[in-house]
Amino acid sequence: MISVLVTGGAGFIGSHTCKALRKAGYFPISYDNLSRGNADAVRWGDLVIGDIADPALLRETLMRYRPVAVVHFAALAYVGESHENPGLYYRNNVAGTATLLDAMHDCGVRDIVFSSSCAVYGVPAVVPTPETSPLCPVSPYGETKLACERMLTERASEFAFMALRYFNAAGADAEGEIGECHVPETHIIPLLLEVAAGGADAFTIFGEDYPTPDGTCIRDYIHVSDLADAHVRAVEALLEGVKNGTINVGTGRGWSVRQLIEIAARVTGCHIPTRSGPRRPGDPAKLISDPALSRERLRLLPRYPDVAQQIAHAWAWQCRRGRTSNVSRAFA
Repeated sequence: MISVLVTGGAGFIGSHTCKALRKAGYFPISYDNLSRGNADAVRWGDLVIGDIADPALLRETLMRYRPVAVVHFAALAYVGESHENPGLYYRNNVAGTATLLDAMHDCGVRDIVFSSSCAVYGVPAVVPTPETSPLCPVSPYGETKLACERMLTERASEFAFMALRYFNAAGADAEGEIGECHVPETHIIPLLLEVAAGGADAFTIFGEDYPTPDGTCIRDYIHVSDLADAHVRAVEALLEGVKNGTINVGTGRGWSVRQLIEIAARVTGCHIPTRSGPRRPGDPAKLISDPALSRERLRLLPRYPDVAQQIAHAWAWQCRRGRTSNVSRAFA
């Protein structure tokens, strides 16, 4: 079976991508230091516990498994934390990526799919946002993703790459095998479900005076399984000789915070109390992808574009794990 190395393969998106790779006929090797990933999410291939800052272990792993490509997720991804400790983010995300590329070069692995982010756009000049929009990150996290994209471009003579700039990953595996479990949790849908489940008193709305129809931020949510599919398609495109590219991955639809609250309450059957909070620095009013290029180059048509379905899958996974005190009421 053809192997693919997945750095950060024990994480939320990484583990879903490993499942998708295995279904597509590849053998995924998860390379993860488990600082923020979960070993029990590695079910479709081998796990190598290691850090991307370890060049010797990276080379050993690449030589042992001889992957045809690397899918690179391993990165720190909390915007707030990146403001508090930018040095940590540059060391891990940028220096770590440089170490990985050096190891790939030394071992003759030439194809890489890079996990980038819509954070490279900052407050976008155009909404929906195409890949040609100005790149103006407003957080150290976004800056590190942009630095990695530029590193790949500058080393394009050594590697074939695709950088996927995805928007808000959401949902959970439709078969209920894996889902989202971050500590701490910062993503809106699991935070809403935590309140619905009785694990928190209220959900905080950060900013209610944005220039949007209901005053709250609008975001584009892509189901994690559709995002995983995009990475598999990117790997296959590179193996088929498609040229380097940077591609948005989203649905092209936007949902406000208030809309998500209402939908989550309807899906779960639970009341979700809210409280008001201040705007967070750098939060744009609207962040919606222009997905045209992903449709053209990856032939990606999301299976789960409706955020209600994304929330339903996340809630079902949470209920299966027995993490809700309101399960019986929600499904009555």
